[in-house]
Amino acid sequence: MTIRDKAYIAGAWEHPTRLAPDKTTPQLHAECAAGALADAGLSVADVDGYFCAGDAPGFGGLSMIDYLGLNVRHTDSTETGGSSYILHVSHAAQAIAAGKCSVALITLAGRPRSEPFRRFPGGAPEAPFEGWVGMSTHNSYGMCAARHMHEYGTTSEQLAWIKVAASTHAQHNPHAMLRDVVSVEDVLASPMISDPLHRLDCCVVSDGGGALLVVAPEIARSLKRPLVAVRGAGEAVKGPAGGRDLDLTTSAAAVSGPAAFKEAGVTPADIKYASIYDSFTITVLIQLEDLGFCAKGDGGRFVDDGNLIAGSGKLPFNTDGGGLCNNHPTNRGGITKVIEAVRQLRGEAHPAVQVPDCDLAVATAIGGSLGARHGAATLILERQ
Repeated sequence: MTIRDKAYIAGAWEHPTRLAPDKTTPQLHAECAAGALADAGLSVADVDGYFCAGDAPGFGGLSMIDYLGLNVRHTDSTETGGSSYILHVSHAAQAIAAGKCSVALITLAGRPRSEPFRRFPGGAPEAPFEGWVGMSTHNSYGMCAARHMHEYGTTSEQLAWIKVAASTHAQHNPHAMLRDVVSVEDVLASPMISDPLHRLDCCVVSDGGGALLVVAPEIARSLKRPLVAVRGAGEAVKGPAGGRDLDLTTSAAAVSGPAAFKEAGVTPADIKYASIYDSFTITVLIQLEDLGFCAKGDGGRFVDDGNLIAGSGKLPFNTDGGGLCNNHPTNRGGITKVIEAVRQLRGEAHPAVQVPDCDLAVATAIGGSLGARHGAATLILERQ
């Protein structure tokens, strides 16, 4: 069964806060839900499906369903890190196509700036083998960047252009954490975090969140909102498999991306705008290759000289500033990638970064650790 055009995104809302010491995480979820419902012109009573990931307080989202006052007949709490929410759009579309629900609410929220970071629960089978050597998010991505440079001659200057593009867009976003435009030299002059990644190669840490409403076609057509169809989707997981045939330069997006394009019946050349998960600059570069926007190893040349900047580049990306400059709520920002893609397709992005005649967009994300085990999810969205 295909989900092509079987569901539409009718509501999308991003929380404006980046620091919320006076709010609880459930409160942020509720405010995001209210924002998305208002955007769609729907009410809590219309929601019959709820989708969340590990950031939602309560076992599998059960507490949030009660807290939000929902009466649902379908729920999904699949957890794949930052890619969870793109995956949930696909799962919601599948549930709608199967008749399991008709109005699916997806929420993300968290307060990593306002409360201590909580590590994932212990007991993972890899923990005794990796934890003792100090595996961290930063050095995992740093290893991927170092390997890509070794294999393909990618440079720190090329990675820096990704940050430059994000900052060029963020200056127009009043809610972005980092609104100053930076240069390649600024990125290279920032402190080294995990060689070869500098501090400005890394995403921000923010409180906040967002929400989406995925609805059945007949409901979407009854609302006074632009139609944004879910045209195709793909998901995948990738692990080091004990080190056998380990390739640090390829992500699970090499599977999720082609699957999404195939279902949508389009190619990367058809895409007008790209929301690419940007936990680090290397995350963007590798996904661009894996999605087919350029050949493996050509990512550095593809992003060079501002080719990701709206208005002048060949592929406008992350026009809200992305995780590198805007926000990365609860250390996982996949939902914001869908939100900005929806804005672009509706023609509601900031005029300085709005892509002309934007009718086809991709939103993709990596969740977990790029240098170890991770998930990927990709969406193709179309304005109709």
